[in-house]
Amino acid sequence: MKNRYVCIVVLFLGLIYSTLAFGEGTGVSWDRLSQEEKQVLKPYRDKWDSLPPERQENMQKGANRWRQMSKDERQTAKEHFKRWRELPPGEREQIKQRFRAFRRLPAEEQEKIRERYKWFQGLPPEKREALRGKWQSLPPEERKAIRENWKDMTPEERKAVRRKMKLSDDGQ
Repeated sequence: MKNRYVCIVVLFLGLIYSTLAFGEGTGVSWDRLSQEEKQVLKPYRDKWDSLPPERQENMQKGANRWRQMSKDERQTAKEHFKRWRELPPGEREQIKQRFRAFRRLPAEEQEKIRERYKWFQGLPPEKREALRGKWQSLPPEERKAIRENWKDMTPEERKAVRRKMKLSDDGQ
């Protein structure tokens, strides 16, 4: 009995020590960043300690991704970020909400959306523009109803919507 008690206490202390030693939930101290990470995150140096731990960890991961990008990938990322900053705050918030909703979807549903996006991106630009135009020409109430009901529609119902919009059946 005494040995069991000692074992439990040792395991408990080990758990506490490992949590403290590895800093779970404490973020990343500036001193623990590599020189390369510090270089990328230099603009945030003065406010680093005031950032939430989760944000520090995400920024560290982002700095590592940045370091692994090619020059072209970095340029594309800069352009995307510039466009993001230029968006009106309301539109940025709407995009963030959609992204959070996407992340809450089951993995299979996320994959379906990714596949459909790839299909759409693979279309010639004029075809994509024509599809956007057809979508935008639908009354707002109808677009809303389609968005809300799409996941619950049968394949036949989805085909009927595509036919109505004169979409081809190639690609989900």
